[in-house]
Parts: sequence; structure tokens; C-alpha cells
Amino acid sequence: MSAWVATLRHRLEGSLVFVFLGLLLVVAAIVSPPFFQPGNLLNILRQASAIGVLAIGQTLVILAGGIDLSVAATMQLAGVTVAELTGGTNTLVPLVIPLVLAMGAGIGLVSGLLIAVRRVQPFIATLFVGLLVTGLRLWVTNATPSGLLPPAVRAFGRGGIGPIPNAVILFALVAVAASFMLRRTTLGRRIYAVGGNARAAELSGIRADRVTILSYILCGLLAAVAGLVLVGYLGYADQEIGTGYDLDSIAAAVVGGAVLGGGRGKISGTVAGILLMTALLNLVLILNLKVEYQLVVRGGVLLAAVAFYSSGWVEKLRGHRAGTASPRNPDRCACVEEKEVHTATRE
Repeated sequence: MSAWVATLRHRLEGSLVFVFLGLLLVVAAIVSPPFFQPGNLLNILRQASAIGVLAIGQTLVILAGGIDLSVAATMQLAGVTVAELTGGTNTLVPLVIPLVLAMGAGIGLVSGLLIAVRRVQPFIATLFVGLLVTGLRLWVTNATPSGLLPPAVRAFGRGGIGPIPNAVILFALVAVAASFMLRRTTLGRRIYAVGGNARAAELSGIRADRVTILSYILCGLLAAVAGLVLVGYLGYADQEIGTGYDLDSIAAAVVGGAVLGGGRGKISGTVAGILLMTALLNLVLILNLKVEYQLVVRGGVLLAAVAFYSSGWVEKLRGHRAGTASPRNPDRCACVEEKEVHTATRE
């Protein structure tokens, strides 16, 4: 009986964002039946794809105990670089796309080195890296991108396989790959361990600095991918594309249950958080609410979702002391299990 209750508690904790998403869909069905038209649902998924890919990268950093405020600048750099270097043709796309992805990973590497090696606070390091990237981009392009997007890049956001948009397929693949990495690989378990307690992880033999750097590299890489998806969806490159996506990606991860201190969260929660935010925006637009009402409704719903995670009632329901790990929750046990493995190895 106790095992069944523990399982129920764990499932309840991990499903809160899905409960909010379900409630939103019920409300949408009542107040706006057109919300569930197939075309509108596909549009929601397409709109969620770019910020979704970005939020998955942000989640990896948050799980490792960091935060990345340079992702919006990386997105903008990716879109502008593709437009500038390809000249609107597919000829150079096979060369430019890898270059753009390498640039994104490189930006993440710089942030990771500042944080892991120079011990700069993640907020400050990534904020200044983002400002530096933005300044260099504006300087090189004279604040006006001159290139056109090639058809191959437009296909990232506009094309599709049958009725399913390419952007949605890419988002799903990234989500599945990231979830598999976190749950089934050594790197994923070490990300949880470092985010949960970096000192304990180091004592168990984990190179916390390497894990931190890798998390920022992956985040930068996914930010570049998100930039390509976004400009492909919009059909043009602009200096301001993706502005505000850094905070939106953090909000999606937190709404999905990730803890900003690190060590706790899931990719599935982040995906649900993105869908909740995107569906909510779509609903208020369909209802033709005034801008001020849109902001109040969106802010209120998201604040309520975060408040449930932050109030501590879930921990009370679990009936455990703060910091105690459940054997059925790999998010909270990763640090302990990693320590046991490395301790056994040394012995």
C-alpha cells in the first residue's frame, strides 16, 4: 500500500503542468470551440517549435545549476548569418548550416568556460556574452541584414511531411533525444548530480566543470537550431527576431517543474510548459482580448502554475524531509546514485 501511495505522490508531482495544460484545453473548448480546429492546433505546435527547442537547451543548463541569458543573441546571430552568407540560394547551405551550429556551440563554450573555469556567476557571464554577441553582430552587419533566406532554410519552419510541419518533427526529435540523454546516459545522470550538489558530485569523482561546460555547449547548439527554425517560420531574417526568448525559455522550464537551483526537472515538463504558454497566447488572441488583458491572463496563469511548484505543498504531500530522494524519482536520486557508483569504483 505504501509503495502504491509513494508512486501516486511521485506521479502527481510530475504531472502538475499537464494538469494546468488540461484545464486550459477544457476552458478553450468552452469559450472558443474554433481553438480545436486542426489548422489552429498545427499552428500552435509550429509556433511552439522554435521556443521549444530553445527551452530544451535552457533546461539542460538549469538542471546543471546554471542559466543562460545569451540564447536570444545566439538565435539572432544564427538567422542573420544564414541570410548574409547564403545570399538566398541553396548552394552554400551545406556549408553555412554547420558553421552556424558551430558558432552556437562556440558561444556556449565561451559561457561555460567563464562559469566553470573563471567562476563567473552564470547570470553575469551569459548576460555579458549575449551583449558581446549582439554588439559584434550589429557592428559587422551595420544593424541591417542584407541577405535573403534560401528555400532550404525556409523549409525548417514552413515545410512539412504530409500535414506535420518540419519544425514540429524537429522539436519532437530534439525533445526525445534530450530526454533519452538525461535518463539513460552517464552525461545525463552527471548533469542531475552536478545541479543537485556540485561539491558532492566532485567528491564522487565527477568533473563538475566539464559537465557545466558541456551543458552550455549543448544549449548554444540548440539555440542556433532554434534560430534557424524561427527565421524559417517567419520567412525573413531580422536583428530583433527572438528578442525576449531567453526569458520565455526560462519561464517554460520553470513552469514545467525545473528548479532554478538545478538538479531537478524533466524535458517532458518543459515541453508541456511550452505548449501551455503557446496555447494560452493563441487562446487570448482568438478571443480578441485587449493587450492589457492578454498580459494579465497569461501572467496570472503562469504565476499560478509556478506558485504550485514553489509553495512547498508537493514536498509536504510526499511526506519526506527536504532533500530526501525517492527511489522512484531519478531526478532526485542522480547525485546519490552517481556517488555510489564512483565510490564503488574506487574501492
